[in-house]
Amino acid sequence: MKAAQLTGWRNPLEIVDLPDPRPGKGGVVLRVLACGVCRSDWHAWVGADPDVILPHVPGHEFCGEVVAVGPGVTRWTPGDRVIAPFILACGGCPDCAAGNQTICAHQQVPGFTIPGAFAELIAVPHADHNLTALPEAIAPALAAGLGCRVTTAWHALTGRAALRAGEWLAVFGGGGVGTAALLLGRALGARVVVVDVVPAKLDYARSLGADAVVNAADTDAAEAVREITGGGADLAVEALGIETNVVGALNSLRKLGRMVMVGMPAGDHVSMRLPMDAVYSGQLAFFGTRGMPAWRYPSLLSLIEGGLVDLSPLVTRQIRLSDATRELAAFDAPAPPGVAVITDFTT
Repeated sequence: MKAAQLTGWRNPLEIVDLPDPRPGKGGVVLRVLACGVCRSDWHAWVGADPDVILPHVPGHEFCGEVVAVGPGVTRWTPGDRVIAPFILACGGCPDCAAGNQTICAHQQVPGFTIPGAFAELIAVPHADHNLTALPEAIAPALAAGLGCRVTTAWHALTGRAALRAGEWLAVFGGGGVGTAALLLGRALGARVVVVDVVPAKLDYARSLGADAVVNAADTDAAEAVREITGGGADLAVEALGIETNVVGALNSLRKLGRMVMVGMPAGDHVSMRLPMDAVYSGQLAFFGTRGMPAWRYPSLLSLIEGGLVDLSPLVTRQIRLSDATRELAAFDAPAPPGVAVITDFTT
């Protein structure tokens, strides 16, 4: 199979021929239909993730068609179109049994701890627990965009911080996760203000229905959000993983507000100085979140199938496998609006 392989930090990915993967017990092999290029892949590319051992195939936002089934698989047969979360759980531990697959102690993460989906084929372990049927009405490029950014935003809003209709949602960071949070928040009946430092991303957010936007490059973002919302947001989403955003998000909340940390902190942002006085005096709730359990996919897919949310504007670029390096390098600076998805794996 063809794959894009990382052989050195920040090096261009090499298009190589690798042996086709084979399904293990309980696992399947998928022909990858589409795979997103995510900021988390950039963390792997620059060497900021200690789980990545070179040489390595990145890619964790994928959907595909089952082409081979291992012993013990009962739910899937060749030809099935499926989507997977980026955290592949074991399905048998106490956390999995409780529905908390994202904290499974035996989890495997494509593109990080196991080979990823910047390739024509990918092996998925514990397939009966990790895969969900992909409705025919949802195109592969959009489905791949769901794999990390949309599902993480959905779980943050509905599974962790319980966004309610009529509330004010402040989204700090207008990238893929932030755009997903905007679209989903609007679908859930919230009013949404998006904060970023890139005018093009703010214009994009406004075009997608944001009630307000704030350019944090030329104003105090937290103060601006409090003014727009009449006292502070009910819920703030941090969508980039940097200290400035976290501080701004906490300070933008009204009393008894909630904040959910969606962005992945790495490098200099692993440790942060936070305004704990605001947390204390405002009696704020601070949630962490990472990924989404597979069993929660049907609620999100039903929302999309039913026409209650249009996520198609999220995917702005369909690219070739050989273009992946260019998209990764774009994360060195503020990346262009929208999500890039690999849909051509032959070149």
